[in-house]
Amino acid sequence: MTADAIAEYFRRVSYSGPAEPTQDVLAAVVAAHNRSIPFENLDPLMGKPVIDLSPEALFDKLVHRRRGGYCFEQNGVMAHVLSELGFGVDILGGRVVWMSESDELPAQTHQALAVTVPGENGRYLVDVGFGGQTLSSPIRLETDTVQQTRHEPYRIRECGDGLVLESEIRGKWEPLYLFSLRPFPMIDRQVGSWYVSTYPGSHFVYGLSVALVTDDARWNLRGRNLAIHGRDGSDRIRFDTAADVVEALTERFGLDLTGLGDVEARVNEVLDS
Repeated sequence: MTADAIAEYFRRVSYSGPAEPTQDVLAAVVAAHNRSIPFENLDPLMGKPVIDLSPEALFDKLVHRRRGGYCFEQNGVMAHVLSELGFGVDILGGRVVWMSESDELPAQTHQALAVTVPGENGRYLVDVGFGGQTLSSPIRLETDTVQQTRHEPYRIRECGDGLVLESEIRGKWEPLYLFSLRPFPMIDRQVGSWYVSTYPGSHFVYGLSVALVTDDARWNLRGRNLAIHGRDGSDRIRFDTAADVVEALTERFGLDLTGLGDVEARVNEVLDS
């Protein structure tokens, strides 16, 4: 990765602070990424598998073409940026359990990051790719400690032979995903991304999901339904038509839909998914 690529990424996320590996810079870059690059699944929804997770492909999509993506893409870009800035970065795999009604172990289809700040003890959990409930701040990779982010409190607990990330939502601790500190190699990330972007039963294939984390709210779009969760409550908007949804994608979420095909027609098919 070149210095020009980092500079272009900083322009993409409107970050103008220092480029050095400190805890303050880590938090600021995560916040800038949150508010600028939406979580979205338009490629799988439009029948385009997400298989190429190389830095060139990820930067082309999320930075050059001003698109968003899901965990493998979002945290892939973040891993490369943080490494270039001098942070230590390990890629972790996770199993999503949020809002799951099944007791069966889910597939390992999530990616997060363990980040080391030079000169500090311990590591931070960084995750800019969990959609509607993504971490809005780095948190220390330590168990049984409630940690406040820019939005909700989070905590990490031991669970079986691994860990679970939880968030306090409406006064209740909700499990988000299981993870371990074992390395998550590229081949496993490619398999996970291929699976969630092609499997007919994947919600990334049969439904529209878009999310953005601003400084004071979470914007979550599912089909025609937009929920805006702020500190003082939630607002909900139900769009009448697919054209209204497409307008929200471009105007509210800032996505460039060039080259995706007939997005409006596909969205019309999944308005109520």
